[in-house]
Amino acid sequence: MTGTLYGVGLGPGDPELMTVKAARLISEASVIAYHCARHGRSIARSVAEPYLREGQFEEKLVYPVTTETTDHPGGYEGAIADFYELCAKRLAEHLDAGRDVVLLCEGDPFFYGSYMYMHERLSGRFEAVVVPGVTSVSAASSVIGRPLVQRDEVLTVLPGTLPAPELARRLADTDAAAVLKLGRTFSSVREAFAEAGKLDDAVYVERATWGQQRIEPLASVDPSTVPYFSLALLPSPAYASRVSPVAPVPSPSSAGEVVVVGLGPAGPEWLTPEAAAELAAVEHIVGYGPYVARVPQKAGQQRHASGNRVEADRAREALSLAAAGSRVAVVSSGDPGVFAMASAVLEQVAEGHGAGVRVRIVPGVTAAQAAASRVGAPLGHDYCVLSLSDRLKPWEIIEKRLDAAGAADLVLALYNPASRTRTTQLADARAVLLRHRAPETPVVVARDVGGAEEDIRITTLGDLDPSTVDMRCLLIVGSSRTRVDGGVVWTPRSY
Repeated sequence: MTGTLYGVGLGPGDPELMTVKAARLISEASVIAYHCARHGRSIARSVAEPYLREGQFEEKLVYPVTTETTDHPGGYEGAIADFYELCAKRLAEHLDAGRDVVLLCEGDPFFYGSYMYMHERLSGRFEAVVVPGVTSVSAASSVIGRPLVQRDEVLTVLPGTLPAPELARRLADTDAAAVLKLGRTFSSVREAFAEAGKLDDAVYVERATWGQQRIEPLASVDPSTVPYFSLALLPSPAYASRVSPVAPVPSPSSAGEVVVVGLGPAGPEWLTPEAAAELAAVEHIVGYGPYVARVPQKAGQQRHASGNRVEADRAREALSLAAAGSRVAVVSSGDPGVFAMASAVLEQVAEGHGAGVRVRIVPGVTAAQAAASRVGAPLGHDYCVLSLSDRLKPWEIIEKRLDAAGAADLVLALYNPASRTRTTQLADARAVLLRHRAPETPVVVARDVGGAEEDIRITTLGDLDPSTVDMRCLLIVGSSRTRVDGGVVWTPRSY
């Protein structure tokens, strides 16, 4: 009968924070295994020491390299991979002999833990049980006396080994964060917090719950003093605002500004110079998450990303920030005045939010313009822009407007033609337009214009298959005068 492999989480360092189950398994196991550097000392063993007993076999798994270079033909990754294979073989010998093995792991075994490399190599051959432990993130939150997150806040856990621009982007898009694996990465991590505009709110925690614990503002830490067992913590912003002195309510004269900026339909090449300048000048960026992610990072600028269906909440948040004296950009794809955030912001102003706040609109290239440019000039004459979404208006109104535009022989640019929950509207719209247009009327189906999945198709109203259209598409339906010549679609300027 083979033994059982136990991946035992020891918690953050204080032996009293180990679980009762972990302590019991450590005291009962035949074999205690732990990783260590070549000096032979093991942090994991020192934490577990109060629960060890005489007669247990200790299996030291000594790393061949830590931070130094190696002459292994596969480099560092090759040396570590070979090391894990050797470790798995040594543990398998004990398990095959019927001996239970407890592999000690600081924190939690499956949370950036070394145990997982043994688990993936041995769990298919032997019974493997994982005993969770208190993570360093939870420990750090407890020692600084600040909650990580509450209510609907989002916590992001990041490795400090990510490039600084990527760290900054992710820090800007979250409410709270923990960045692990500091040491040599500390300078780039601190730079990322600064670029995200959150350096002053971040806390440095070293060896949380240990006797030599250290807590400082992240901004004041000397990089040369930072060990691997440390992290940067950005705790709950709601709690911070609650315990901080209450700021005085600003007078209208001290109010800031909201500028609603159109990003264009895709990447930075579609962004106008005016829009780029406005985005660089503000202190806060507010918008739908994927659109906020398209804005270039700027040191000290804070980001407030949210979901796709909370336009009113976004608008109120922007107006609130501006009312406190900040310059705020609300971003939209395409043009903010076309089925986007400009109206949402002005609606909230009309309801009394953001008293004294100035609101400006900065235009962007619309999805209709972008789609038209890919095929020629289908919008060369009078045209109608219409959304097929019935989320904010009843379908009866949409159908009436489709019928009127069809009767007026206008080219139509159809936004929001379909989604996962709206699968019938496009077929109904096609039926309405066929009352007025010939089946041969040109139709442009433009998907993800300017993006990685751009796809432009030219079909006809009669052949249009609604099942091939999704929310990322925009349709241009020609008038009776629209022509297709050699793949170019255009509408003459005169009748």
